[in-house]
Amino acid sequence: MNQRRNIYAILGSLLLILATFVFIFPVLWIVLSSFKPGNELFSYPITLFPKNATVENYINTFNQYDFLLYFKNTFIVTVTSTIITLAINTMAGFAFAKYRFRGRDLLFVAFLSTTMLPTEVIMSPTFTVVSKLGLYNSLWGIIIPPIATPTGIFLMRQYFLSVPDSILESARIDGAKERTIFWRLMVPIAKPVISTLTIFSFMWRWNDFIWPLLVISEPKKYTLQLAISNLSGQFSIDWNTLLSASVISMIPVLIVFLIFQKNIIDSMMSSGLKEGDKVWNRHRCNGVRCTTINLPVRTKMSVPTTNLVKQLAL
Repeated sequence: MNQRRNIYAILGSLLLILATFVFIFPVLWIVLSSFKPGNELFSYPITLFPKNATVENYINTFNQYDFLLYFKNTFIVTVTSTIITLAINTMAGFAFAKYRFRGRDLLFVAFLSTTMLPTEVIMSPTFTVVSKLGLYNSLWGIIIPPIATPTGIFLMRQYFLSVPDSILESARIDGAKERTIFWRLMVPIAKPVISTLTIFSFMWRWNDFIWPLLVISEPKKYTLQLAISNLSGQFSIDWNTLLSASVISMIPVLIVFLIFQKNIIDSMMSSGLKEGDKVWNRHRCNGVRCTTINLPVRTKMSVPTTNLVKQLAL
């Protein structure tokens, strides 16, 4: 029996390794090919590793094209849009999950139903609104339209629904204001899902191509994806520059993922804990005895056992 399990485990590991290689190989080929000189890129037989590695492609990318400007435009759009998206979606998700008001469920269903509409259907009215507001050919025309995403509101609402109402009631009894409850209590609890939404939002805005193509007409305001698309001409393609620019565009997304992956992994690891278990923790509350409460979403939160409001620093 154990031998059969070992065989299944080995086969499963081999399949996972094969699937990983299938997904990583195109990225690996792009990265390695970006270091190949022009005459080696299309040489036959095709080789994976460059024979005469060079960084000339990257140097030419920054010398021939103003990629620092495109990089700056994309960075401004992505970071600003991501911050506003996190703020609006987190507050909206909290309101839909923890407050009762007339038409709440109907409004949430209306938000959620927009995910079933194709992007092409929404583009025309959105472009009209952007044009009427004077945001055409402006970076704000890229930033503002996608900040309230139905996907983000749905993720935040579902996460906040799993947080017990008793935690909020305890804070209200101790005199905490709604603003303090949200920013000092609920936001730290939702750190794993906020990290997930940060990665998604950053990736969506960084790789966005269609909407900037419609809104931006001035080359000085191009984002990185628009600049890369211009490298593909009608009759010729600068493959060396295209590959090096594509590698450069992947780096920020990878960095953001590496920064926020710890919170996602911690949330997955804590999912194995039993609900209702309490573990004493003495090192997170400035010397105050704390208890780690495993919420129904199985995300751990350290709360002082003495007075919740004092720890929230009202």
